[in-house]
Amino acid sequence: MKALDYRCAKCGNTQYETGEFRATGGFWTKVFDVQNKRFSTVTCSQCRYTEIYQADSSALGNIFDFFTG
Repeated sequence: MKALDYRCAKCGNTQYETGEFRATGGFWTKVFDVQNKRFSTVTCSQCRYTEIYQADSSALGNIFDFFTG
């Protein structure tokens, strides 16, 4: 992820950490345990307030996730 011009909405701090997680999106993805939704997070390093943004997911990543569970 590229550098952000970040200012925390809660405390005004400019230091942050980024992260990512994946989640299931519907019935069949839950049945087959495929995390086809990808999200990026930005967390304030002072107060820990976290913003979540939906990110693009790739078909290759979804296929890999299906086979690795």
